[in-house]
Amino acid sequence: MTHVLVVGGAGYIGSHTVALLLEKGCKVTTLDDLSTGFRDAVIGGEFLEANCNDRAILDRLFTDNKFDCVMHFASCISVGESVAEPAKYYQNNVSNTLVLLDMMLRHGLKMFIFSSSAAVFGEPIYVPIDEAHPKAPINPYGMSKWMIERVLDDFSHAYGLRSVSLRYFNAAGADPQARIGERHKPETHLVPLVLQAASGRRDAIKIFGADYHTPDGTCIRDYIHVVDLAEAHFLAMEYLFRGGATAQFNLGNGSGFSVRQVIDAAEAVTARRIAVETAPRRAGDPARLVADAARASQVLGWQPRVPEVDQILRDAWNWEKRLTGVS
Repeated sequence: MTHVLVVGGAGYIGSHTVALLLEKGCKVTTLDDLSTGFRDAVIGGEFLEANCNDRAILDRLFTDNKFDCVMHFASCISVGESVAEPAKYYQNNVSNTLVLLDMMLRHGLKMFIFSSSAAVFGEPIYVPIDEAHPKAPINPYGMSKWMIERVLDDFSHAYGLRSVSLRYFNAAGADPQARIGERHKPETHLVPLVLQAASGRRDAIKIFGADYHTPDGTCIRDYIHVVDLAEAHFLAMEYLFRGGATAQFNLGNGSGFSVRQVIDAAEAVTARRIAVETAPRRAGDPARLVADAARASQVLGWQPRVPEVDQILRDAWNWEKRLTGVS
């Protein structure tokens, strides 16, 4: 039985990946300090509450278990906060990851899947964005992800640690059975914010900029269902098991939806009117971010099963209703 250590498995994408790994018949151990994750989001397997920078705990964990692969989701993810508190992001996203990698190597564990981000690209020069697009992060969050990607390349050459870095575009949606879903404090992602406005948890949704060079003037983003992201992690692990070399893959649907389109679709899905406020543009928000995920399809055999934003919103709405009790 494949035994996977999922670091940060109590968070949004990590918890959905834990659920999928269990469905695939894997043995799963989750390590999470619960600073942003939720214990009840881990629906099975073994759980250890700890930070991945704790060498003593990692030493015991790797001594007592024979893991086949480590999946690493534990990171701070707010772009705005990273600008205000860069030290927090470099400590958590870079330094703590280096501790984890060092302890893996000490115990002879050399397969690693890293939760990266489209933020490594910075302002897009062209869209859709493929893996060859220049990397020029414009904030500490994106830089922290790019730094670890560079570390993983160096570790591959020097130590034989093989890894896959998966660059997400906009994760959205929830478990189709509404067992788990997206919970951030504070929430900064569009889909849950829109649905919170629909459920009454907030008064309105803000559109930051309605004067972009897009068909309706609002930003366009590539939304990908969280269950499709979880599937990509499983396929990346299989790729490493087949002897695959260290690699990076972009993950997205390859089609974009504007902020206004998401709001309109959410009104249709929820059958509720969503109040909208227009606010000034946010610094560093590109007009259009869309992925070219052809390489993930060709190499990993990955294909998004839920490309429609309507289904993404339906699953996220079922989760929101479970959280709030709205009928």
